[in-house]
Amino acid sequence: MPDESPIQNFDQLLAVVKSQPRKRIAIACGDMKSIVEAAARAEAENVADAILFGDRAATEKAAQQAGVDLSDTELIDIADRDAAASEAVRWVARGDADIAMKGRIHSDDFLRAVLQRNDGLRTKKLLSHCFMLEVPHLDRILLVTDGAMNIAPNFEQKAQIARNAISLGRLLGIEQPKVAVLAAVELVNPKMTATQDAAILALMSSRGQFEHGVVEGPFALDNAVSPEAAAVKGIDNPVAGRADVLLVPDVEAGNILTKSFVYLARGRIAGVVIGAAAPVVLTSRADTAESKFLSMATAVYTAQMKDISVKIGPRL
Repeated sequence: MPDESPIQNFDQLLAVVKSQPRKRIAIACGDMKSIVEAAARAEAENVADAILFGDRAATEKAAQQAGVDLSDTELIDIADRDAAASEAVRWVARGDADIAMKGRIHSDDFLRAVLQRNDGLRTKKLLSHCFMLEVPHLDRILLVTDGAMNIAPNFEQKAQIARNAISLGRLLGIEQPKVAVLAAVELVNPKMTATQDAAILALMSSRGQFEHGVVEGPFALDNAVSPEAAAVKGIDNPVAGRADVLLVPDVEAGNILTKSFVYLARGRIAGVVIGAAAPVVLTSRADTAESKFLSMATAVYTAQMKDISVKIGPRL
C-alpha cells in the first residue's frame, strides 16, 4: 500500500502519475479525433506514450481534424480492426507495451482480443470494469462497478466484482474500501433479486470473506452516499452514507448512473478494467477526449502500482 493519503480527485492522481516513469499504451484502432487528442495530451503532459494500431491514413486524417502532430507517435498500420485489436493486445501480453486501450472498435470485438487464450490478457479472475467519479462535495473519488462489462452478474460474480473494486480502492490509498451493494430499496424483498444478492454479500462480509474491505447492502443510492439520508432511514453501519464503491445490480444501472453523472452533472470520470494481466482501458466511443485522457492516467497509475500486493480475500 502507498503511504500517501487516499487519492481524492484526478488532479492528485495526475500529479502522482507525472512524477513516475512513463508507460506505453497500445491503442487499438486510434482513428478518431478524441483518441488522438487524448493520446497527444498524455504525451505532452508526461503521462504516457501512445502506440496507435489501425489504419494509418484514417488515423492521420483524425489527427489532422484534431490539429494534432503525430510525427513523434508510433503508428502500426493495420487496416483490419480485429487484427489491429489483436496486435495491440499482443504487444501488451509480450511486454512491449504496458496498457491496452480500446479505440474506434466495438467493445465486444476489443474484449475478444483481450480474452484470447494465446497472446491475450486473461487470468483466472473475473474481469470487471470500474468507473471512477470525481465528486467534489464528497471529497473522494467514487467507484462504480460494473457498468461496462458484466451484463447481469449473479451474487457469486458480484462477489468477485466487489473484490476487484476493493483492490482498486486499495491502490488508490483507501485502507479498507467500503462497498455499498445497490438496489432500488434498502430492505430485502424476495421479489427483488438485487436486494437478496446484497444481503448475501453483506453476510459474506460479516464472516470475513472480503479481506481489506467492507461490503454492506442493500442500499438505495441516496443512503449509500448521504449520511443524512441514511440517518433518516435509520441505517447504521460502517458503509451507510460513506460508500467508496457502488456495486450496481446490472450493467444498465451502472451505465445510466455514470452517464447521468457526465451529461447531467458534468462530472469528470475515468474507467479501467480490473482482473486482467495488465491494465485495460475500455472507453465508450462517445466519451470525451478528457475522459479518455483521465482513463489513460488511471490505467498508468494502476500499472505503476502493480507490484503492490493486495490481498482480496478467499475465493468462494
